[in-house]
Amino acid sequence: MRAAPVSIAFDTTDLLDRRLTDLEAHAIFIIREVAESERPVLLFSGGKDSVVLLHLARKAFEPGRIPFPVMHIDTGHNFPEVIEFRDQLVAEFDVRLVVASVQGAIDAGEVADPGPTGSRNRLQTAPLLRAISHHRFDAAFGGARRDEDKARAKERVLSFRDTFGQWDPRNQRPELWRLYNGRIGTGEHLRAFPLSDWTELDVWRYVAANDIELPPMYYSHRRRVVERGGMLIATGPFTPALPHEVEIEATVRYRTVGDMTCTGAVLSSASNAHEVIAEIAQSRITERGATRADDKFSEAAMEDRKREGYF
Repeated sequence: MRAAPVSIAFDTTDLLDRRLTDLEAHAIFIIREVAESERPVLLFSGGKDSVVLLHLARKAFEPGRIPFPVMHIDTGHNFPEVIEFRDQLVAEFDVRLVVASVQGAIDAGEVADPGPTGSRNRLQTAPLLRAISHHRFDAAFGGARRDEDKARAKERVLSFRDTFGQWDPRNQRPELWRLYNGRIGTGEHLRAFPLSDWTELDVWRYVAANDIELPPMYYSHRRRVVERGGMLIATGPFTPALPHEVEIEATVRYRTVGDMTCTGAVLSSASNAHEVIAEIAQSRITERGATRADDKFSEAAMEDRKREGYF
């Protein structure tokens, strides 16, 4: 006689809690290891990933202060809510803020001005590399995740860059069994990505579990928008409605934050982290693929930007 099948019940809540605990512990381990560099810095965009990264850094060194500064690459066309939130957060965390300016790079003739409706996201590389060189940063933490796009999926947790800040995807160090070689050679610097193995859902679950405050634009709100390139682009001083566009008011939120000219909103009624989690769980499109005009069309374009020094 065959034995009756055994029913095994899995507590999915416990599994999720264990996953978040493991992701947090691994990220904190990476932050502490890389913080032993001579002059590390944390790249901060004001978006959800960099906010979570900053909270992890604070947790890594409690009860002491975060022992390195925060650097923001300001495109000059940022959402006002993000700049306000950035200043509020660095004051709360008592960290030094370094700002590298895209407008400064344009004024210095290092990059070409893309015009009033052009995206400045692509122009962040020059001021980033200049700031790294000027402040002699030898390690930079970034909030990139491998699930964002195919180019970032090729990235190691520790990504080494040459004297010119360039990245070679064919010449990376092995990272087997979470063993990392953090030795920085002469002329090199590294980018560290503690959130590499996280997904968008992981980030939001962590936000919900730890009651982390984010810029209000990540939640449902009313905003004036136009449809442009298949996306809902907020109108404002840097993004006026074009003659052929119809401006409407819609209930939207943002899945990712970048330059106003290339970051689209999504129609949404999600007003808190738990509602956002439920919404994302049903989505089949990544946040960057759905709402970032500079990323959604070309994997090769993102990889080229990373080769040039983009984070």
